Amino acid sequence: MTRQESASTAPQKYAERSYRSPMGLVGGVLLIALGLWLGGDAVLRGTGETKLTALFALLLGVPLVAAFTLRPVVKAGEDRLLVHNPFRTLTLPWGAVEDLRASFSCEVFTTGGRKYQLWAVPVSLRQRKKAGRQAARGPAPRRFGLGGDTGPAPRAMADQTVDELREMKAQAAHREGAIGEPVVRWAYGVIAPCVVGAVGLLVLLAV
Repeated sequence: MTRQESASTAPQKYAERSYRSPMGLVGGVLLIALGLWLGGDAVLRGTGETKLTALFALLLGVPLVAAFTLRPVVKAGEDRLLVHNPFRTLTLPWGAVEDLRASFSCEVFTTGGRKYQLWAVPVSLRQRKKAGRQAARGPAPRRFGLGGDTGPAPRAMADQTVDELREMKAQAAHREGAIGEPVVRWAYGVIAPCVVGAVGLLVLLAV
């Protein structure tokens, strides 16, 4: 067998796809920058209790904002779905994924009956309604000899993402590497500073 024939019979590789909310990223960066500017100024120029309050507020606020805006991402590979939610990281082999749905939020269901939300793929009802209206109108009419059919009807981003993930799951159905159990890990790097900041603020308020 030649090298070219061997390459053609090898299993096809798929590049890992990442899904996240661009608006969440932008909003998170702006909020964190604003918080660091205001809180940092209070830490540097404040005195006594003001410094401590600003420090604990930053310890609570910055990781909390980052957890809900910068951290969420869904990475879909050949063998598994990696989900970074605000406080947990889910590693889901495709064989352990029962279904994916997008209703009021995007969710993944495991074969063990567990359900997890995909924070990185928000559902926009406005996008869905807009796509529905465009689909109901049908293709644009022909003008000046140009075709009006521009392809399939548009869909909301969340619905498109779920369709792509379902397709990847179907392709991995019989792959040996896609077999396994879900693994859930807590994001202690996010949780720990939030707890310290919250406890510190409570102590300052109590004394």
